[in-house]
Amino acid sequence: MGATKTTLFTKEQNDMAAMAKAIAHPARIAILQYLVKKNACVCGDLVEELGLAQATTSQHLKELKNAGIIQGNIEGVSVCYCIDPKVWNQYHSLFSSFFKEVDLEGAKCC
Repeated sequence: MGATKTTLFTKEQNDMAAMAKAIAHPARIAILQYLVKKNACVCGDLVEELGLAQATTSQHLKELKNAGIIQGNIEGVSVCYCIDPKVWNQYHSLFSSFFKEVDLEGAKCC
């Protein structure tokens, strides 16, 4: 398969696509919802909460951390995770501007 042509698109479009890819798994959505609900660093509860294997949960956490959505701090033998507010707000801003309200009432499509 050929290389992607990301240079054809704006920085905002590329950023939004990267963000969407980072959260494009139901387990990652569940992790983010749990972290937002707890509104604190969470250590070790995620495996129990999700019902997934430790290795699977760790892989999803790694993807979210690589995307910058979450932060992880080592505390003793465990790693605690929380939402990175700066990146979270960037996601919110980009997706809010993307999902503008549209009035399609009476519009014809195809």
